[in-house]
Amino acid sequence: MGNAFDIISLVLFIVVILLAFFRKVNVGVVAVTFGVIMVRIFGLTDKDLIGGFSTSMFTTLVGITLLFAAITQTGALDLLARKIIALAGNKMWVLPIMVYIAGFVIAGVGPGAVPALAIIPALAAIIAVEVGFNPLMLVLIGEQGLMAGRMTPITPEAAIITGAAEANIANVMPTILVCQTLVTIVSSLVFWFIFKGHKVKQPLNPIERGTLEKFNAKQIISLLSIVLMLVLLIFVKVNIGVAAFAVAGLLFLFGVADDGKALKSLPWGTIVMVLAVGSLLNIVNKMGGIDLMSNALAKIMTKGTATPFMGISAALLSLVSSALGVVYPTMMPMCADIAAQVGGVNPVALMAAVGAGGSLSGISPLSTGGALAMAALATALPNRTKEDENKTFVQL
Repeated sequence: MGNAFDIISLVLFIVVILLAFFRKVNVGVVAVTFGVIMVRIFGLTDKDLIGGFSTSMFTTLVGITLLFAAITQTGALDLLARKIIALAGNKMWVLPIMVYIAGFVIAGVGPGAVPALAIIPALAAIIAVEVGFNPLMLVLIGEQGLMAGRMTPITPEAAIITGAAEANIANVMPTILVCQTLVTIVSSLVFWFIFKGHKVKQPLNPIERGTLEKFNAKQIISLLSIVLMLVLLIFVKVNIGVAAFAVAGLLFLFGVADDGKALKSLPWGTIVMVLAVGSLLNIVNKMGGIDLMSNALAKIMTKGTATPFMGISAALLSLVSSALGVVYPTMMPMCADIAAQVGGVNPVALMAAVGAGGSLSGISPLSTGGALAMAALATALPNRTKEDENKTFVQL
């Protein structure tokens, strides 16, 4: 029976997603309901279920959304978004390119993907709402940019990948950067067409550059608070969620924003959804559901399929773990061995596939990229219903 647990756990997980979607109930609440039953079927305990609730994800989600709720109160993000829109004029196709480049630059100048994820989704969602784009589209295009930028040679990702490379595989980062940039440009174009970005010819609210007011003192301070968060994160090595909490606290203490209003505006439905489904997926992982999918791929690896299958395996692992903390350190060192075993495969091609797969599935709602995309939408569109949230969850 033990061998069947991996299949049962995977099937039940899919049932949870489908039930929540069609019954229009918060998928996180359904996940916990099924989790209570599943731990008993599998001989686990409630501690296993509770232990799957990621305190790190909770801190990141609440910290970042609290900080950006405070910044939004001052009108700073709205004004910044309108200034960016005014730069683009009536050339709607320019905005996704600007958002992609912003993500690439913020991640690529050194911080890597995680700090950029604190900024890009929130800004992209507000720009999209202002001009009439689907906000999820622009958020995802911004995230594609930072996923490419994370592979410049000066990021934490580059340090891990270079360290994992075999001694005889030198200078891998330029190749991985080019591959990742090409992949994310293609995925951005896919999002552009799926979400019908090409059909938006005119901004909803055309903005003349000369008509926009200047940033006031509170708005400048709130925008500088983002810089302070990045300084704490990069130079003092403070956890991103904790840094965001601390900076938000300063904004409240100095009267720049109102803590009561900020706390009320947090997307609690999204936070419960992400944490609870992550907890259930942890049970699926413990039961071997994710390994089952990865092993099935590994068994059919050949010279022609090794590269895409490595990408897909990395993506599956990234659904339940951090690309930076788990996927890259675990899978990058395997690439040289697998290339040797399969024969006729370039190990750098496998590394580039792991890089892309590990990054791109980061838009899963159970990963930081997807979770912050949902949180950004909830902040930019405060009237979203639980049906809207469930739809976005399934789309991601």
